[in-house]
Amino acid sequence: MSLSIRNQLPGTVTSVTPGEVMATVKVRLDAGQEITAAVTLEAVRELGLTPGSAVRALIKSTEVSLATGPVDGLSIRNQLPGTVTDVASGGAMARVKVRVAGGELTSAITGDAVSDLGLSAGSEVVALIKSTEVSLANA
Repeated sequence: MSLSIRNQLPGTVTSVTPGEVMATVKVRLDAGQEITAAVTLEAVRELGLTPGSAVRALIKSTEVSLATGPVDGLSIRNQLPGTVTDVASGGAMARVKVRVAGGELTSAITGDAVSDLGLSAGSEVVALIKSTEVSLANA
């Protein structure tokens, strides 16, 4: 299956914490970082997610926000440090590629945000991703 989602990071499930309808799934990425995905219990069952399951974390580029440093006091669980490798601006929106340990993330943000943050190749950033915006697929 081909997907339009460019951000695909391989990892291994470390824990599954079920709730009444949703579960939080912690994934240790192959490069060592940990991210959290909030998925339905139905998805946990259908994908057979248990500790040790090999998965790919999938994140749409529109769901990757960028900060110029770590952010405290924020409900966003996933904060991956990285370095900007490319910025392509066109009109209102921009595509920013960020090298993170173990791969690359693409962020689609406004051109104003790129300008306000002073982003260019070599800029150090932190990619911010809400757990509800991380999808999981079997690897």
